[in-house]
Amino acid sequence: MAVMTRELRASYAFIERNMNLTKRYWGWEVGFLVYAVAAALSVTLIGEDQKNERLIFSLMIGATFWNYLSVVFSFIAETITWERWEGTLEYTMMAPIHRFSHLLGSVLFALVYGFVHTAVVLTVLVLFFGLDLTGADFATAAFFMLLGSASVVGIGMIAAILPLLYVERGDQMTYVLNSLLLLFSGVYYSIEILPEWMQVVSTFVPGTYILNGIRAAMIDGQGLPELLGNVWPLIVMAVVLIPLGLWLFGLAERYAKRTGKLKRVG
Repeated sequence: MAVMTRELRASYAFIERNMNLTKRYWGWEVGFLVYAVAAALSVTLIGEDQKNERLIFSLMIGATFWNYLSVVFSFIAETITWERWEGTLEYTMMAPIHRFSHLLGSVLFALVYGFVHTAVVLTVLVLFFGLDLTGADFATAAFFMLLGSASVVGIGMIAAILPLLYVERGDQMTYVLNSLLLLFSGVYYSIEILPEWMQVVSTFVPGTYILNGIRAAMIDGQGLPELLGNVWPLIVMAVVLIPLGLWLFGLAERYAKRTGKLKRVG
């Protein structure tokens, strides 16, 4: 019990540390939020231009909830990058705590931050376009956000290995992975328009099922029993990807320590 309490306190310490970093760089956060709102508005205006309310809803959901997934993914994938920026990588990786506690703190902060960020973007879009969401099933949409986050967390842990092993190029490699997730998730279009081989790849991407579920819940008001076909793939991905991410990160950490890759530069 004492060990568990200590590790939970360690996780909270990382939540508090990330919160303080966000406050310190509040100008960046405001700029990022303005960019996210402007990008979501720009995409959703395509539906307005076509005078198609369903398209407006679809694009709004794609832009808003992809922003959430992207925020969660980026926070986790850039965990090592943040440590390097602050010059604390060596201290953090050598601290006498379980790596799970470190990653848990980063994940919980990312989820809360992503929810707040997404709530702001969604509110602005709904007010801007005067959309009626009275028929939306918000509980089901929130369920898909939470369940889907688990899969994205697993991918983020795997992506966090890249900045750990490749000091100069790791960050850029995480952006490439993020863009590939965007391409195969059907954020702004239906998966059916993709070439057949890309549709096959999309079935292994969690964003496909997350956005399908959220769109069905918010546009058509469908409940969870009607969307089980999008639920079980996310459960399987979460069960596989989170342990896989932890295991691979552990391997990469041991390799980085053995080969001296925890240096801040070079």
